Amino acid sequence: MTNVKLVLGITVGLAAALLTGWIWGASGRSDMARALQTSELRGELLGARAALLDARVAIYSVNFGEASKHLEGARGLLGRADELLKSLGRDDEVAQVHTVLASIEEAQRMAGKLDQSANSRAGEAAKVVADVLDAEARR
Repeated sequence: MTNVKLVLGITVGLAAALLTGWIWGASGRSDMARALQTSELRGELLGARAALLDARVAIYSVNFGEASKHLEGARGLLGRADELLKSLGRDDEVAQVHTVLASIEEAQRMAGKLDQSANSRAGEAAKVVADVLDAEARR
């Protein structure tokens, strides 16, 4: 009987230790996942802003094909940023990203027509992305 109580006590102690370790390990995981998502979001936004600025330079240089490629790259990066913002529950920034996507579409249309005013549309989009980055940095 004593051996059974001893084995039962050890088993309960090990189970309690495992449960405590699992809870302790899981407690920081959500914070770490959120920090990783925020870091990925910042990377996507910085990449999109860089692509928009590259598009402006290409438009200024009258290289509309290259500008269109940069605008398409920015659109892809902002699509991923949009998904990350939705998963983080940041509705204000999601609306701003949708505005940027509309500006990019308009800039791409203008670049397809060899219109220099695509430069101003890309500039507006880059400014809104910079505003989203600033809002993100303040969090």
